[in-house]
Amino acid sequence: MTIIHALIIGLVEGITEFLPISSTAHLDLARQLLQIPATDFAKSFEIIIQLGAIGAVIFVYWHKILTNFRNYFRLLSIAFLPAAVIGLIAYDFIKTFLLGHNLIMALSLIIGGLIIYLIEIFNRPSSQDKISNLSAFQIGLCQCLAMIPGVSRAGATIMGGLALGLKRETIVEFSFLLAIPTMLAATGLDMIKSNFAFSSHEWLLLSVGIITAFASALLVIKLFLRYIAHHNFIYFALYRIALGLTILIML
Repeated sequence: MTIIHALIIGLVEGITEFLPISSTAHLDLARQLLQIPATDFAKSFEIIIQLGAIGAVIFVYWHKILTNFRNYFRLLSIAFLPAAVIGLIAYDFIKTFLLGHNLIMALSLIIGGLIIYLIEIFNRPSSQDKISNLSAFQIGLCQCLAMIPGVSRAGATIMGGLALGLKRETIVEFSFLLAIPTMLAATGLDMIKSNFAFSSHEWLLLSVGIITAFASALLVIKLFLRYIAHHNFIYFALYRIALGLTILIML
């Protein structure tokens, strides 16, 4: 992997992480198109550069988090719990057998796109902006689906929230914030599993990827918040279906 590769993949991570289109699928596709071998480092790189995207969320919401820390801490802890348990148990299986599996990724993109489309068709606008403990747990269960490549963590949590009757802006913001403990845990677990055994060149690549992911995610978060104020997610659903079908054709 070269620095140019790290820049491109970092850009893909930042652009796709908070959109309901699956960052994992796009990172895998980018790696394959760039002809980067699916080594342990390449897989770890895709996970660790999520730190950049986390940094972007904290940068945008730090004041809101601090002023309402106890409430956010409670709700995010409840929502994070299912992913923490299942992720810890299934980590090796996911990294070994699911990541990089194009057929699973394509089917997940298509099925997820259809689900998003149906939810948007039948969903009615809501003014509910309070997330209960039960709703937080249910959103956390939805997030676990994102362990399957192609599902999309953002898509699963946002659609889960809409299905529970939450206001669009409320669940999008909660999805952003839920990324903080979830991706921190995923990154930390991967670094522990790899024993931090990276060469100086690999640390350089990770730094480039993280910085690029931060800058691009920061821009996408701000644009996405403006977008949802006047639009739904149907275009994202159609994009997912088209991408999934394209991958199937290529296969």
